[in-house]
Amino acid sequence: MSKHINSSRRQFLQHSMLGAAAAAFPGLLLAGNGKMNRTATPGFIADVEIEFAAQAAQVNIFNSGPATQVQKFIATLRKGPPNTLTQLPGNYLGPILNFQQGQKVRVFFNNNLKEPSIIHWHGLHVPQHSDGHPMYSINTGEQFVYEFEVLNRAGTSFYHSHSHNLTAEQVYRGLAGLIVVNDGDEAKLELPGGEYDLPLVIQDRSFDSQNQLQYLHAMPERIMGFLGSNILVNGKPNAEFSVKSRAYRFRAANGSNSRIYKLGWEDGTPLTAIGTDAGLLAKPETRPYIMLAPGERVDLWLDFSGRKAGSQLTLYSLPYSGVMPGMYDRMHKDGGGMGMMHSRLPQGGKFPIAVFKVSEKVSDSPKLPEKLVSFQRLTERDVDNAANPLPIAISMQHMKPLLNGKSFAMDRVMDFEKVALGSIKKIKIFHDHDSAGQHSGGMGMMGGMQHGDNEHNGESGDHKMGGMGGMGGMGGMGGMGGMGGGMMMEMAHPIHLHGQQYQILSRNAAKVKPADYATVKDGFIDSGWKDTVLVMPGETVEIVKPFQDYKGLFLYHCHNLEHEDLGMMRQFYIG
Repeated sequence: MSKHINSSRRQFLQHSMLGAAAAAFPGLLLAGNGKMNRTATPGFIADVEIEFAAQAAQVNIFNSGPATQVQKFIATLRKGPPNTLTQLPGNYLGPILNFQQGQKVRVFFNNNLKEPSIIHWHGLHVPQHSDGHPMYSINTGEQFVYEFEVLNRAGTSFYHSHSHNLTAEQVYRGLAGLIVVNDGDEAKLELPGGEYDLPLVIQDRSFDSQNQLQYLHAMPERIMGFLGSNILVNGKPNAEFSVKSRAYRFRAANGSNSRIYKLGWEDGTPLTAIGTDAGLLAKPETRPYIMLAPGERVDLWLDFSGRKAGSQLTLYSLPYSGVMPGMYDRMHKDGGGMGMMHSRLPQGGKFPIAVFKVSEKVSDSPKLPEKLVSFQRLTERDVDNAANPLPIAISMQHMKPLLNGKSFAMDRVMDFEKVALGSIKKIKIFHDHDSAGQHSGGMGMMGGMQHGDNEHNGESGDHKMGGMGGMGGMGGMGGMGGMGGGMMMEMAHPIHLHGQQYQILSRNAAKVKPADYATVKDGFIDSGWKDTVLVMPGETVEIVKPFQDYKGLFLYHCHNLEHEDLGMMRQFYIG
């Protein structure tokens, strides 16, 4: 089947899903002018207006050979401060968006691709109509207008394509960029700025001999997640930074589809973080290494003071284990398996990320603040469901990764996914082993939570709960036949929640293999505001999430983008 036919079918499915969602949730999908956001809203006085387009482009990623065909966000500033857009010349990444807390922003998004697309502002707390829900995906030649106020405090977010079934490949081909939010509290800290405040967007990609991106749609890549064989930083391979002997702020973002990084210096020097997903920490935290899953961000304080001019230091992704099924590790050790298994950069392997070369010795450098910003630390006392947390249960059935026993359905929410506006909820994220094959009836651990479900199984992409006995050898996966139903339970999943960010209450690793957990546990920074959390196989993570300011449908999903496209995504209805 040709790409054109696939695109046509995708457009049909997008419109079908929008129609179903509109019927199920009347009044929620429409803008104030009575139709989908096609034009600016009268009365919304924007401080910033940006013209955005998604389109095919050619970019010279490598220093020699042909240009690479990519998909790229192009942006032009219509109104606002001149520094709103920081262009990255000769790059497939979109421009860095520089916002100020309190600004009102309007974005005119034009889709010049041959398939549907929409933008999600990952990490920003915005209304439903501006969040990039896939129901708003627009077709070739259409325009969508975003309008929102920047409510976030200072921090680092990013934006990317979010059209259902197309997210993984569109992000892979370039549709992503960084967002920087500033505020008054951060300004008082006098953190490194200007040339000393730099992006560190980490992605993995594979290329053929003609410098063209390779993306595989085979089942192993879909189930495991696509892993590239080249590491790119800020859109370029073999990244090198020329730095002075002073402190820098590097805004690290994992923009990969499925690869998890364990960031650490080659000489064992600890790393210091001053912020996590879209927000500064209360105080700096130092770790021997920092784990960074797809969708996560961390603001790093990298201080090269005292290092000699001409010296260099390499940032690595260090070895770790336990995030992939045991068979994956065995196939790598044995050299067997299929295409993805032959990646020279296996998940959990050691490889360089970027080289930092000290080019100049300087005497002045800002000092690391002892305190950063203050914020309320949420506890169980702040929630209204401490004894009955909302579940996010990770499982797999019929070769489809699921959340709460269901695949994504545009027009469906379960009873417990309906949340009151203004509430603060405790949420429990866990691997539901029982529903993955140990029992053939209900939802295993979910069963004891007594959350109602008036959803009709089997409709709109949902799946009935039950055992995986019929899965057998997973014949559709060829050489992966022996993996069976427990395969997904052995994978780590980065779980991302749209809308307001949350705080992590606890991690329970009692069911995680100790030897594996020891390789990653010291790299989790759980004290700040988060929107994406890595959940290890067997691990249970409890979070506290506010549902404030905006009504509507807000997604939660695995940020392994192949899993998301396979339907490992659900939504809360805030009303």
